[in-house]
Amino acid sequence: MVSWAKENSVSSGLGDAPVRWLVDDCVKFVEREIRRGNRYDGIIMDPPSYGRGPKGEIWKIEDSIYPFVCLCEKLLSDNPLFFLINSYTTGLAPSVLTYMMGSAICPKHGGHVESDEIGLPVTESGLVLPCGASGRWEC
Repeated sequence: MVSWAKENSVSSGLGDAPVRWLVDDCVKFVEREIRRGNRYDGIIMDPPSYGRGPKGEIWKIEDSIYPFVCLCEKLLSDNPLFFLINSYTTGLAPSVLTYMMGSAICPKHGGHVESDEIGLPVTESGLVLPCGASGRWEC
């Protein structure tokens, strides 16, 4: 995935941008960053629906996403710019992302949340095939 992301950054004209590529357990990484006192102006996440860690840890988005968003909120700077969540998980509705981000981020940072469906247009019918949801908090 990191190789693919690097290719995409080059294709997007960001090949020389100061991007830090990490392969790590996200929860453990965020906990370390909090302990180190590191803060971020923006967070972008695209969590998996399901996953297993090397020691048998289990990630189920329906159980883990809200606590993870709350944990990540602690990484936001005093004047954060954005927090984005992208998910292709069936059943994770845009309204759930709005509620989650609104209750985890807005009380401390204000701002507002917008969420919408992700979809693929079907040329033959003109309809849109729903594929997931995305949400954006911004100040």
